[in-house]
Amino acid sequence: MVEKRIEEWAKRLLKAEETCVPVEPLTEEWPAVDIPAAYAIQLKVLELKRAAGRKVIGMKIGLTSKAMQQMLGVHEPDYGHVLDSMVLLEGEPVRLSGLIQPKVEAEIAFVLRDRLCGPGVHAADVLRASAGVMPSLEIIDSRIKDWKIKIQDTIADNASAAAIILGGALVPVQGLDLRLVGLTLEKDGHVFATATGAAVLGHPAAAVAWLANAIAPYGLSLEPGMVVLSGSLTQAVTVEPGTVIHATFDRLGAVSVKFIE
Repeated sequence: MVEKRIEEWAKRLLKAEETCVPVEPLTEEWPAVDIPAAYAIQLKVLELKRAAGRKVIGMKIGLTSKAMQQMLGVHEPDYGHVLDSMVLLEGEPVRLSGLIQPKVEAEIAFVLRDRLCGPGVHAADVLRASAGVMPSLEIIDSRIKDWKIKIQDTIADNASAAAIILGGALVPVQGLDLRLVGLTLEKDGHVFATATGAAVLGHPAAAVAWLANAIAPYGLSLEPGMVVLSGSLTQAVTVEPGTVIHATFDRLGAVSVKFIE
């Protein structure tokens, strides 16, 4: 019965993404759904996408801020997968007609040189295993109607991931204290928020270490060449037609995106 529900929900979420028609919350229709079942739904959606020819090129970490964790009643982040079809080129406008209810987050992206396999991965291991970091924007979009989500809803929905934009060049992490990297996030030329890397679990590399350890029980690891989005430094920005989001990271560079109808 549980397996059947997992498969049914995977198909519903995939259809919602493809048609841009959101579904009612998973947790309302299946109140007893737990976190392992939610991740099972996420992996089933991933399986369907892989069968259609898409490839996993990285992962994302969500709910890295204490405020978001408290809002959803959890004590740790969640994660999702990044597929090749989700990577957008900077400079190309993003059509809102292909999304449901998008928001944008600014994050430090890690590009891995070496494999990271939990348990027992620490922030120092992440820094040693990284080819470098890049400024990035993540477009999040809930396939759950009106963002009416609990933790199980967003996990099943691939941690609400929709697309990513990478900016600038790869910056080596040696001699760079990512806790102190400042961010200025602008919407339509006005400062929306400022933050530092320490906003992400105290250190962005600590978030990546958490991820490596969290996926280990599922037989998964972070592989060389993967891009890992370490979590939003600020709250997400809502967007409308014509919105331009620009994120400037000290010592890392900048990245921007424009939305059109």
